[in-house]
Amino acid sequence: MKIKEMKNNFVNSSPRISYKKIGKGPPIIFLHGIGGNSTNWEEQQLFLSETFTTIAWDARGYGNSEDYDGPLKFSDFSKDLGRLLEHLRINKAHLVGLSMGGRILMNFFADYKDKIATMTLCDCYYNFKNFLSPRERREYIDIRQKPIKEGKSLTELAPKIIKSLVSSNCSEKVKKKVYDSLSRIHPESYLKTIKETVNYDVSSDLSKFDIPVQLIYGEDDVLTPPSLGYTLKNMIKKKEKWELEIGEFKRKEKN
Repeated sequence: MKIKEMKNNFVNSSPRISYKKIGKGPPIIFLHGIGGNSTNWEEQQLFLSETFTTIAWDARGYGNSEDYDGPLKFSDFSKDLGRLLEHLRINKAHLVGLSMGGRILMNFFADYKDKIATMTLCDCYYNFKNFLSPRERREYIDIRQKPIKEGKSLTELAPKIIKSLVSSNCSEKVKKKVYDSLSRIHPESYLKTIKETVNYDVSSDLSKFDIPVQLIYGEDDVLTPPSLGYTLKNMIKKKEKWELEIGEFKRKEKN
């Protein structure tokens, strides 16, 4: 199957949730970041589809999923993910989340622990207040929120946002994909997500994680650097020991 042949399916919930599904085998579900949509995971879906059932969603208010009335709570994302699993008749899945997607998964654990086989958290934080300095937090919000409120489009904002996200050696192909992703954002839903992001904090829940967790942080990532991954690792108390390296966890031999 080619990327252009991947079709949108829907969970007829309120709001209606769009997802793409290909492959056979144990299920893996991919969750995109705050500026993304399901297309961000197309290469991963195609690569893994020979041995896994791969699923990538558009979160509420993103991509081909519907917008919604009222403010957002991160628990809304969790309920949507629960409905997606129920719709697909999946009892337990491997879950992969990038940035906002990772935050959704850390929140999802509280009420849906039994649905998680493994959890992979990529480039995400666990507490916005401890995530950046006060100045960096203001910049994070202003670069994304203020121009939209002033009437600018995401297409106009995309180059500046991309510059704050990618490394100096990022390929033009990848930049183009990020640009296309940002250009498809629903402005009102995006603003709601940014507003709720400021309140995000799962610090007190991390020590309860008793499932296999993999952390992936990019070496050149200045927004969520590997040092943040080390901090997160130390906050997750597990029976098994893990060694964090840039990009992956390596399981240690038990003594």
